Amino acid sequence: MRMLVTGKQMKAIDAYTIHTIGVPSLVLMERAALKVAQAAERLWKKGDTIWAVCGTGNNGADGVAAARMLHLKGYPVRVFLVGNPDKGTEEFRTQLTIAGNVGLSSLPWQEGEKEECGLLIDAVFGVGLSRPVEGEYRQCIKMLGAKSIRSTVAVDVPSGIHGDTGTVMGIALRADLTVTFGWEKTGTALYPGREYAGRVEVADIGFPGQALDAVKEAEGTAAGDFAVTYGDDDLKRIPRRPAYSNKGTFGKVLIVAGSRNMCGAAYLSALSAYRTGAGLVKLLTVEENRQILQERLPEAIVATYTPDQLMEGRDEFRKMIEAQMEWADVVVLGPGLGNGPYVEYLVEDILTSAFVPVIIDADGLNAIAGHPYLTSYYTENIIVTPHLGEMARLTGESVDQIKENLAATALEYAGRYGLTCVLKDAATVTAGRDGNLYINSSGNSAMAKAGSGDVLTGIIAGLIAIGMDEEEAACLGVYLHGRAGDAAASKSGAHSLLASELADAVGSVMTMV
Repeated sequence: MRMLVTGKQMKAIDAYTIHTIGVPSLVLMERAALKVAQAAERLWKKGDTIWAVCGTGNNGADGVAAARMLHLKGYPVRVFLVGNPDKGTEEFRTQLTIAGNVGLSSLPWQEGEKEECGLLIDAVFGVGLSRPVEGEYRQCIKMLGAKSIRSTVAVDVPSGIHGDTGTVMGIALRADLTVTFGWEKTGTALYPGREYAGRVEVADIGFPGQALDAVKEAEGTAAGDFAVTYGDDDLKRIPRRPAYSNKGTFGKVLIVAGSRNMCGAAYLSALSAYRTGAGLVKLLTVEENRQILQERLPEAIVATYTPDQLMEGRDEFRKMIEAQMEWADVVVLGPGLGNGPYVEYLVEDILTSAFVPVIIDADGLNAIAGHPYLTSYYTENIIVTPHLGEMARLTGESVDQIKENLAATALEYAGRYGLTCVLKDAATVTAGRDGNLYINSSGNSAMAKAGSGDVLTGIIAGLIAIGMDEEEAACLGVYLHGRAGDAAASKSGAHSLLASELADAVGSVMTMV
């Protein structure tokens, strides 16, 4: 597990380290600059002129210091400044003076418009950027973006990227490598910031763990406010299978899914639950799907109903649902249900009868969006897994509004209803009811295919079935889903991956445990 921090959190850690612990700001800055200079050395090629384009804040000061270190080693370095240096921070002015004392002068950025740059150190903005880039800063970034620069190293975050949300603040520079300090920033874990950052290298520059602990414990700042992301070591969280066991040991998954001519979603969710380790999987679907599902997945139990049964025999249908709920240890509700009038009542019957975790996806969520009273049946063991469009329907916000702050949207919804929210995007975020936030780091664009979300619901259900709690299963399920996508794409290619191949790859990833 790796921690991610926002710009505000990082500034608090920085301030505690300097003012309470007593580590001088310039000491931290010199160590940060050294890491940037070392990264630049690795990327430098003979013939490259190195530019350090620096704003007048402490991010710019890091850039000036890194340029000075490279200059002293004999590299061809130019320092270009954006903004009024006389209004720079104290550290920035100090670094300019030191650079000048060793023969490295600086020039206004306009002086470089007609020159060539092979390697760029981007130190215009850091994590403090909170408003759109305008004026000469925008002009400078536009000029740099138009140049044929072979490699770019960003200092802490790419200039123009919001350090918390990953949003492009009007204009931004793309980096090949981002050297960030202490902990990775949430803005480079979320898109589009993740794409602009390139490869992210987290540099240890001496922030003590005591500073992090102090910020966590500060009044009004809960540990849950810090986001995390997973790596392959976290796959060890998956419960091991005891030798003395039977199929009932590993849980029973009920998947309420599929409608006429839409049985694929039910199949994919069921297959994925089995691949993740569930002992028994039952499909509750319309009668038309019985034969094909029994043929495609003979391991699954199939129970069926007709829409007329549901609409015309409400009491009898509710009793049937209650019996299914008593059987299940976890329920998947929604994949491929369609939008028929009976779906509202099916969703209501499931939610009112369930005393086990319920994962609501796809058409289950659409039914809730269309009939908001259904949210009154939400409980703490609910997991919702909307994509951006479904979240827009649930919240009334536009997709663009949600994309501007994915994490905040998921946290608000999870907190409002006291559930777990898996908000699916290129970098999926999972928010817990207590404010915990997970940002996914696995997966790839090959997974952007029909059925991928159905596989995810099955994986989460399978993890709950074998013993994980809802929130942890949601977070690890998202990571496992992405790792399966990485494994499957390496075989099928970026364009050809099928959701069924994604489900089949789950087992190979779980063998890494």
